[in-house]
Amino acid sequence: MSFDEEWSAARATAAANVSMRLNQVPVDPGGGGGGDLDLNQDHIGAIGSEAYKLHTRLQTDGKHAATATAEAAGALTKENFASGAALLKANTLWESQVKTLVSACAIISNGLNYSLSSHAKDEQQLQADFTASAINSYLK
Repeated sequence: MSFDEEWSAARATAAANVSMRLNQVPVDPGGGGGGDLDLNQDHIGAIGSEAYKLHTRLQTDGKHAATATAEAAGALTKENFASGAALLKANTLWESQVKTLVSACAIISNGLNYSLSSHAKDEQQLQADFTASAINSYLK
């Protein structure tokens, strides 16, 4: 079967299975219904907090052997050992990877903090918009 034939068959199958479905979430002021998006602020906050803690620890603990490694690499190189340059290269790579990981932790922590505050502001705005809207009278 050629690609065009296979693609046509896949499109026909997909078109045959198309239907419209409206999702609904039960009225529950605490959230956590059956909707697609479930934003639990306690869980998100805990993950962001752990990412921040990891970020802080990595900044110090990830570098604790840097001085000793640099000194060892220098001493080995001074004695004409090839392993001195290799050790220095390994240390440079390690530092680069720690920086990448520290940055990733910061992005996760900051992103989750932003998501929580942004979501709260969006919820307040939506609630205000619906309260002021004529649609609100139909929802009661």
